[in-house]
Amino acid sequence: MITRPLGKQDYDHIVQVIDRWWGGPTSALAHPIFFYELGQLARVVEHDGILVGFLFGFIAPGPPKTGYVHLVGIHPDYRRRGVGKVLYQTFEEDCRKAGGTRLKGITTTGNEGSIAFHKAAGWTVSHVDDYAGPARPRVVFNKTLT
Repeated sequence: MITRPLGKQDYDHIVQVIDRWWGGPTSALAHPIFFYELGQLARVVEHDGILVGFLFGFIAPGPPKTGYVHLVGIHPDYRRRGVGKVLYQTFEEDCRKAGGTRLKGITTTGNEGSIAFHKAAGWTVSHVDDYAGPARPRVVFNKTLT
């Protein structure tokens, strides 16, 4: 597996496959801002020339300066094979280099796979009522960079 920066051809591919990878309509989350304006930290993972995972993230200026993971997708045939780990490790390293002191991400309640992944990777997990507006709770992930 190799990881590299996101390119335009990768972005175009991702918006075509994300709904299949996620099992439902989610392509609106792959907004072009995450390629054109915030794409410096976006990464992809390839295996034998096939795009098998991606991470859209950026650094929020803070304080504290925070690496925010917006959207991650793993090809269904490559789940539980280390793709997510590679993406997150690379993103974390890039955030450190850019002066980031913490990482953050969110998911919906009930996304047990994401919650388990983040816990195993050393992130703190908290349930926040009304995070995304009234009666719209979210699970918030945080990790301090040392």
